[in-house]
Amino acid sequence: MLKIWGRKNSINVMKVLWACDELGLPYERVEVGGAFGGLKEPEYLAMNPNARIPTIEDNGLVLWESNVIVRYLAGSKGKRGLLPADGHARWVAEQWMEWQQTTLHAPATKLFWQLVRTAPEDRDLDGIEAARFGCGEAWTLLDAVLAKSDFLAGAKFSMADIPLGAAAHRWYAFDIERPETPHVRAWYERLCQRPPYQTHIMIPMT
Repeated sequence: MLKIWGRKNSINVMKVLWACDELGLPYERVEVGGAFGGLKEPEYLAMNPNARIPTIEDNGLVLWESNVIVRYLAGSKGKRGLLPADGHARWVAEQWMEWQQTTLHAPATKLFWQLVRTAPEDRDLDGIEAARFGCGEAWTLLDAVLAKSDFLAGAKFSMADIPLGAAAHRWYAFDIERPETPHVRAWYERLCQRPPYQTHIMIPMT
């Protein structure tokens, strides 16, 4: 059985759990990271020298880096649509998964740490504003893409929607001013109808 190491309130672990449920995959999850610790234990470091979560083990294969794990699950675990069947759509999906890491991840993470895990009196207000602006630019760019299709790689939900869908829930949960992005909002509302999204993504931020 697939084994997953990571706490369920980590956004990167959420991606993997969401993908598993979309694919109907059974798994065993081990609490590690955050308050659970364990990342610096020799046994864990032997699997993941990066000392972060998630890590998976599947039939002897050990992988870490959440977007890579989602790609692996989409490509190797059944044919239920996470991996686009069309060759062009496959690479469009890959593109948006990379974009989440290279463009959206840094400002979104800044907002999360400042607004959720930093006491109000200790917050970096200039940093929050810069991160809010950076995220707003990114979501505005994505809005133009989603004006042309229901999901990121075309008409069907795919692996591309998982990393950005996880980020979208936080974006809409933050108590901040946001630019008008009606197509992103409509896409987010479509994701909110998916039971695995409700289970693994639509949870309180901690």
